[in-house]
Amino acid sequence: MDNSVIIGPQALPALAELLHRPAVSRVFVLADSNTARLCLPLLENHLPANYKLIEIPAGEEYKTLASCDTVWCELTAQRADRHAVLVNLGGGVVTDLGGFAAALYKRGIRFAQVPTTLLAQVDASVGGKTGVDFQGYKNQLGVFQEPAGVFVEPRFLQTLDPRQLKSGYAEVIKHWLIADADAFNINRRLGWLTDDWTTIIRESVALKQRIVAEDPLEAGPRKLLNFGHTVGHALESYLLTQPGREALHGEAVAAGLVCESWLSVQRGLLSAEELDKIETFVFSVFNKLDFVTLETNAIAEFALQDKKNAGATINCTLLSGIGHGVYDQAVTVAEIAESLRYYHRLQA
Repeated sequence: MDNSVIIGPQALPALAELLHRPAVSRVFVLADSNTARLCLPLLENHLPANYKLIEIPAGEEYKTLASCDTVWCELTAQRADRHAVLVNLGGGVVTDLGGFAAALYKRGIRFAQVPTTLLAQVDASVGGKTGVDFQGYKNQLGVFQEPAGVFVEPRFLQTLDPRQLKSGYAEVIKHWLIADADAFNINRRLGWLTDDWTTIIRESVALKQRIVAEDPLEAGPRKLLNFGHTVGHALESYLLTQPGREALHGEAVAAGLVCESWLSVQRGLLSAEELDKIETFVFSVFNKLDFVTLETNAIAEFALQDKKNAGATINCTLLSGIGHGVYDQAVTVAEIAESLRYYHRLQA
């Protein structure tokens, strides 16, 4: 098995060929309550007849070790051996969690990613990052583990509501901002709706693959992919603690793109004109997240647990111009809180 990414109508037939090889002893499919209902019917004809479904509840709040326990218990009950393959059918929660669970079961079984959301197709399923949330912190536990393959079928996007589709678009914007100014300038004029997601997915995946190939374990340039995520993860984690106020990952990242672009201006790296272009584009797609000024310090504190940190230093990725990211930029909790206050004051 290789670790290629296959995009388009040939993706699911390629997965079927992989799963029917003699070296595969048994196939398990991990899905959440949404993808089991909406997406499994499209996948089912490409699976061996004796596959076993493992289902977990849908939602970021279930991206936990308890859900991993569900997976491990089912694999154990079914006597899955090290030649079994776990097919992860879902968005970023399922692909992250499923990859993590597979990497730890019997010291590692193979897994295949079948991403069903735009966010997972352009970002979460590509690059070998796996993990779960822990004690309220995003992806606090995880390992780098390449999948046997990533099989991207854009037809799955037809199962998404507009909010979920927009959530994934935040990661596409992020890719343009860190490495493709031309695409950013073209697409900010075209708007976010398109009849051809396949082209956008291919270009976004190719950009991420180039960066990951240079730095698989995030020792350097791969940190560029975290633009928007220092503030975004802090916001997402904080709102998860507030019942009824949860934000989708991409919604929090979109806010993070604005905040971290503003921080870039404060460092003299980005022009005010470029910041205005970024804000205008982001708010043409996303509504502002709702929080009050008094919450900004509490939100910012979550950044102290960011995985890119070195000791007490919060390392952030900023922009030195649209299309040019710079990583390992030290920021303080106070600066993050101020960026959140700036975002709060903006008129979307």
